[in-house]
Formats: sequence, C-alpha cells, structure tokens
Amino acid sequence: MSKLPTVCFLTGTLNAFSGAERMTAVVANALAERGYRVYVLSLWDQASVFPLHETVEHHALFEQRPSFKRVYFRTVVGIRKFCKRQRVDVLVQVDTMLSLFTLPATAGLGIEQIGWEHCHFDEDLGKPARRLARRLAARYCRHVVVLTNRDRQRWMEMLQPRGRIICIPNPLPFPFPATPAPRKNKTVLAMGRLVAAKGFDVLLHAWQRVAAEAPDWKLVICGEGEERNALTALVRQLGLQGSVSLPGICQDARQAYEQASVFCLSSRYEGFGLVLIEAMAFGLPIVSTDCETGPRELLRTGDNAVVVPVEDANALARGLLQAMQGGELPTAMASHGRQDASAYGLEKIIEDWGTLLARKSPSTSGSTDSGDM
Repeated sequence: MSKLPTVCFLTGTLNAFSGAERMTAVVANALAERGYRVYVLSLWDQASVFPLHETVEHHALFEQRPSFKRVYFRTVVGIRKFCKRQRVDVLVQVDTMLSLFTLPATAGLGIEQIGWEHCHFDEDLGKPARRLARRLAARYCRHVVVLTNRDRQRWMEMLQPRGRIICIPNPLPFPFPATPAPRKNKTVLAMGRLVAAKGFDVLLHAWQRVAAEAPDWKLVICGEGEERNALTALVRQLGLQGSVSLPGICQDARQAYEQASVFCLSSRYEGFGLVLIEAMAFGLPIVSTDCETGPRELLRTGDNAVVVPVEDANALARGLLQAMQGGELPTAMASHGRQDASAYGLEKIIEDWGTLLARKSPSTSGSTDSGDM
C-alpha cells in the first residue's frame, strides 16, 4: 500500500463564518479521519470558528491580517519554510488567488499544487488580480478543483489549462438527515453572510409584499456580516419588525432547518450554494434566484425548486407565496430536492478528493485530459 501524501490546506483564515473556510475544515477533518497527515496553514489568525480533528495541525503566519503588499516577500518565505519543515507533498490553495504566493513559495520543492476555486469564474470579487491568479493556477497547478460543471466549462473555454480542471462539489457538512423537517412552523429561512452578494436587501423588499398577504408567517435570516446595520435599518424602514428576525450566526444549522417550512436563497451570485443542498436534505421547498453558478446547476424550476430572476423582488415574493401555500407542488419539490441532496454525502465527496490526491501530475503522466472525476 502506497504512503498517503502529506496535505496542507492554505487559507486566509479559519476564524470567519464563510463557506470556503467551513469546507476547508470539513474536508481536512475527513481526510484526517482516513489517515492523511493534514495541516491547515492560515495566512493570519490561528483561531478557528470550526472544530478541527485532533490530528489536524493548524498554524498561522501572522497573528492579525497584515497588508500583503507590504509583507508579500515575508509571506512567500513563510509558506516556503512551513512546507519544507512539514515535508508537505500536496498544497491545496483554498482560493486560486493564493497562487500569487504559492507559485514562488514552492518553486523547486517538488510540491504538487491544487487550486480550489470557491467562486464562479466570471466573478472576481472586486479584485482584478484574481484573473491573473486564475491564469497562473490553470497553467501551473497540478489540478484546479471547481464546484460545478458549469464553472469547469468556463475554465476550459477561457483558459485552456495545461492541468486538469476537476469538478468536486461541496459535501453536506453533517450526516444526511434520517427524516425531513416536519414543516409545521410558518417560517421561511434564509442563511448566509450578511453581505451584498447574498441579496438579503432584495429579500426584505420581497417580504414586505409577502407579509401583506401572509401576516402570520415569519422570515428568519441567519448569518452575520458587514451589511447587518443596513439590513436592520431596512427592516425598520419597511415596517417588518414584527415578522423578520436576524438572530446572527446559527450555531446549530440543523435545528434552524428543522424549524423552517421553506428555504429562500436570494443571492446575486454563488460559487455553489451549499445552503441549498443542506435545505434540500431536510426536505424544505426551495425558492431561489437563478444565479450563477450553483443554483443554476443544482435547481430545476417546478421540479425541486421555484426559481426566479436575480434582483426581482416581485418575482421572489410570488415564488415565496407559491411555496408557502402548501399543496402538491411544494411537497413534490421537497421530495425531489431531498433525493437530489443525497448525492452530496460526505463519504462520496471525500472519495473524490482521495482519488484526486492519488493522481499523478499531468506533466508526469503525459496526460492533458481535463475531464471530470
């Protein structure tokens, strides 16, 4: 039996409630459970808001987030020293932007690099350098992992990568629920960071229309972020204090899903949309915007979800009312969604990661195939 490689996940920080950070902890823990030697190297802050397996070692280069323009060379040297000291075999960049550091940091060390893209290809999150970083990752990384087949196709069309572009979706971070949510409470749940990308402002405008027709229903938006003050002010402005709550970060997501009857995703864009899979696993009818890339790939309107245009509060309100009214359509959507979510169990996704880690570099295998796993 061949020796398992030593794997290091390089990330910005684990001390933030975000999807990429959460998935880093989930995948790192699962690999450690399977006998891999796993490290997580954060660029800053050694704290983690997500639990880590007892054998996963978490380190950080800086105590607090620095200006990386000022400490660029210190960062590169720090990554290089860490990889040499821990004898890292595979370095996983938890954001292809990190290739700007890792390519010079690992030069000549023989370390295989894997880029892990959590945003869709056509969104640079306000950082033009991300486009350069993606080109570097496509050219020099052993593989680039993307979350949807739609995004994989964009990488292939635009960058014609030398390495493989692999689609591995995010897994459910908890065991598949044995039973669906009872859907007895008149509650619509939304969940995510309180940032502009999630479109919660649009959701609140939609809810003003919903509340007028269904005043006994409640909207719960779980999450925290920079838009909290603006969203709280908007709740007051729209007169929704009695039907909308923003309770902050949800420490037990499963309980939140179990207490809801409908799930809403109002995002302007998504890399994947893990909350959709989570809500579908609990058998909640889904109302979602038709945004790139995850929702557009995961959802089928009228089958496992009600899908509406992005930033259309009126359409979102109509979709919510349709899902809230009960009857055959929401029940069928919930059932179909639960079936679809079963394909995203942790065991299967980690098998895909294990297969990926066992693959040889295209440069050494002579293959330039960029197929799925």
